Amino acid sequence: MSTDQKNNEEEVDLGSLFVIIGRGFSNFFNFIGNIFKGIFHALIVTLVFLKLHIVKIGIAAILGGVLGIYLEVKTPERFGSDLLVEPNFKSARQLYNNVNYYNDLVKQKDTASLAQTFKLDKETAASLKEFTIEPVRKENDIINSYNDFILKVDTTTVKSYTFEEFKASFKDLDYKIHQINVIAEKNDVFKSLDDVIISSVVKNKYFNRLKYLTNENLNRTDSLLRQNLGQIDSLRKVYMQVMIEEAKKQSSGTNIDLGGTKRTTKELELFETNRKINADLEGVVIERSEKYEVINVISNFQPIGYQIKGITKNYVFLLAAFGAMLMVLFLLLKQLNTYLNSYKK
Repeated sequence: MSTDQKNNEEEVDLGSLFVIIGRGFSNFFNFIGNIFKGIFHALIVTLVFLKLHIVKIGIAAILGGVLGIYLEVKTPERFGSDLLVEPNFKSARQLYNNVNYYNDLVKQKDTASLAQTFKLDKETAASLKEFTIEPVRKENDIINSYNDFILKVDTTTVKSYTFEEFKASFKDLDYKIHQINVIAEKNDVFKSLDDVIISSVVKNKYFNRLKYLTNENLNRTDSLLRQNLGQIDSLRKVYMQVMIEEAKKQSSGTNIDLGGTKRTTKELELFETNRKINADLEGVVIERSEKYEVINVISNFQPIGYQIKGITKNYVFLLAAFGAMLMVLFLLLKQLNTYLNSYKK
């Protein structure tokens, strides 16, 4: 009797467990179904709204497009050109300030100052419409900067300053390469701009002094490393000569080991030292090439600018879309107002 009662209790427990699991699956699938129902309902409501008001929305888009055609005809063609640079000695901030200053002159329509700065006639200076600068964002720049940071600080600091924190503090000025873009109404105005933009930073006495001292230090390091290489080569020749002499003695019948194993170890150490110095010398040569100028010009402005086109620059598309969106917003506000009035009643 006790055994039958125990079996019945176990069957009841299992039955309750299966009921709970079944309800869980049922609730889950009902939840998924409600999501799809909500999406389908929103789609139907949107389609019904468009069906009721498609004519109004279409008229608004046409009116916007007509206004866009008028502006497109009246607006002169615009041309762009890009300058890629790599600032050294933390001169990026000065470069950004200068480019923003040129853009402020354009906004203020200070044609005289633009003409004087870039040595242009007033008509050509007036054709300049925009100066912008932004970094060429590369993840490698952040990684390399973090590696340099790790090498310069102690282990405790590294542990308390993670890569994610370093990445969050990485600013636009910290990127290696930057792009300067100029927009003008003439396509041949760009060839005389890059020299002025670069020289405005290069002529800074502070950056010139840093350039001179850095290059002087790199030249000294280069000479020292090359001298060390020469000394190591001389030592290797001496060791090779000693090994040859010992080999001759052994071939003549002498079997005494004069520290050959130790000498072989020193020979390997010389090879390793030679490899390290060559690697250091390669790094110095690369750094010399990068730090030779205050600003390295990677790509100059194109002499003839490219025409600025594209659907996002087209007034017809932009104003047609704006007109349609404005009408949709007006109709939605009207429906909301109707709903609020009926809700009060």
